[in-house]
Amino acid sequence: MEMIKPRMLRPGDRVVTVSSSWGGPGTIPHRYEAGKRQLEEVFGVEVVEAPHTCCDDAWLKRNPKARAEDLMGAFADPSVKGIISTIGGADSIRLLPYLDFDVIRSNPKVYMGYSDTTVTLLAGYKAGLVTFYGPSIMSGFGENGGLHPYLVESVQRTVFSSEPIGRVPENQDGWTDEYLEWGDPANQARKRALQRRVPWRYLQGSGVHRGHLIGGCIEVLDWLRGTPAWPEPAQWDGAVLFLETSEDAPTPTRVLRILRSLAAMGVVARVAGILLGRPGGRVPVERFGEYEDVLLQVVTEEERLGDLPIVARMDFGHTDPMMVLPYGVRAEIDCDARTFSILENAVVG
Repeated sequence: MEMIKPRMLRPGDRVVTVSSSWGGPGTIPHRYEAGKRQLEEVFGVEVVEAPHTCCDDAWLKRNPKARAEDLMGAFADPSVKGIISTIGGADSIRLLPYLDFDVIRSNPKVYMGYSDTTVTLLAGYKAGLVTFYGPSIMSGFGENGGLHPYLVESVQRTVFSSEPIGRVPENQDGWTDEYLEWGDPANQARKRALQRRVPWRYLQGSGVHRGHLIGGCIEVLDWLRGTPAWPEPAQWDGAVLFLETSEDAPTPTRVLRILRSLAAMGVVARVAGILLGRPGGRVPVERFGEYEDVLLQVVTEEERLGDLPIVARMDFGHTDPMMVLPYGVRAEIDCDARTFSILENAVVG
């Protein structure tokens, strides 16, 4: 499918925040304000709220239509150049009956988030728009003590430049999933402790493999099967599938069962490669291999796809810092050189 690429973001652009799931901004406003401020200061954009972004969480839970109207209104507003999710949650799926795919397709603009935002990002992809799996306002842009340089560089190269993105480097500065209570304002200025760098692991495959990016949070993908946001079978063909686990830290057994569902639907056999993010939910490094083992069990043992390239422990998902992955844009896994690249631009000038 030929994808529609949105216009690149520029300093001074108006970016709207949308709470499509959990009402984080209304629950912990100082954290939301920190993310908003850091996004404005680092990238020079003007950040404004959709009508219901900061509403009470209980009200938002009762009003999925209002949340969807915020998102559709942001797409339809010509003064808005970008849309960023405030945070994930667990019920973006309730927005699906109220989304207008034609509005999304006819008003292409940068739309970014992750976790439960997988729902609406995939809806955008299904509509034909390049969307962006990356930081949200409260998690990512709201990072304690300022933004990680790795995140800043990835956002800059992916949505603030119309040049081909090129080789994506591994983060060299360490990573974190330390929990600091957001409800304590004093924690906002306290940087989280970084763990020692964990290199990406090329688990199998040889040669060079290319395909368009598609994926998200694996638990949310499991919820989406059979919904209007689920990609058509042909949209999986030759794709580079990216998967990561949430802060709920699903067990390897749970991940195994979801992977088997994807295999039974024919998804695993259709893709050109798989990328696996570091496990979310404060999983110790010593247990990372358990998630890799269940992925290999499904791909190699059960599906007999021993040549399918798999790269694990990558810098996206529910640990920080994270890279930005643009849906529908061609990427390359070079198993021999052990590199990952995004071969084209994700936005236009």
